[in-house]
Amino acid sequence: MKFFDLFRKKANEEPVNAPEEDGGEELEIYSGMRVEVTTEEGRLIFVAKLLGLRGNQAELHQYSEAGIALPEEPIHVRIRGYSDRDRKAVYMEGDISPRPNHIWQVEGLTLVQVGNDRAFFRLDTNLDASVTMFSGLQSGEKPCRLLNISVGGAFISSQFQYHRDDKFMLKVKLLEDRPESVMFCQVLRVIEKEGANTEYGCQFLELTEADQEKITRNIFAAQRQKRGGTPPPNRR
Repeated sequence: MKFFDLFRKKANEEPVNAPEEDGGEELEIYSGMRVEVTTEEGRLIFVAKLLGLRGNQAELHQYSEAGIALPEEPIHVRIRGYSDRDRKAVYMEGDISPRPNHIWQVEGLTLVQVGNDRAFFRLDTNLDASVTMFSGLQSGEKPCRLLNISVGGAFISSQFQYHRDDKFMLKVKLLEDRPESVMFCQVLRVIEKEGANTEYGCQFLELTEADQEKITRNIFAAQRQKRGGTPPPNRR
């Protein structure tokens, strides 16, 4: 199976328009939306911010190392983003070409689908981590296991009891050669399992742009390490 398709210009291209939802509201694709870019086979290439949206053209400002060598021709990719305004995932396609300073030009940007599923790549893990609550019966630092993580949240397992809407600091070292990541979290889901630790689905809160970029880079690097890959050379 080939890694990417070469650019093919489509005739009569139209600006990006989202289909109407059941309630009759149109979903907005906007500049500043965080997206992940994958091959047509679903392999993650990089994570970026969608900027400079003009009709069916835009720019992707890359957060993480690219998962491919720089192509000489535009490549056709899938672009998956998440609308913070509409709380929905959006699926797009387009043809991307590299530009200086980790920017990619997008042509022929087309909306494919709108969904309610999680938007971002979620890395499966099984790492030692800790939860710190600052009040209540479980106050103080307690051990847990990080089961998976994305740029928007994490899934943990713990022998200690937490509740929906509880807030705590989650600490984990995704990579041995990188600093510990610290995220402020809120519990969204509680999954009790008979004879096993309780699992908690958490979302990250109050992340700055720098925090989000750091988490994205660490997740991407951990994924490459897990697959046994080596980072491509940096673009100059």
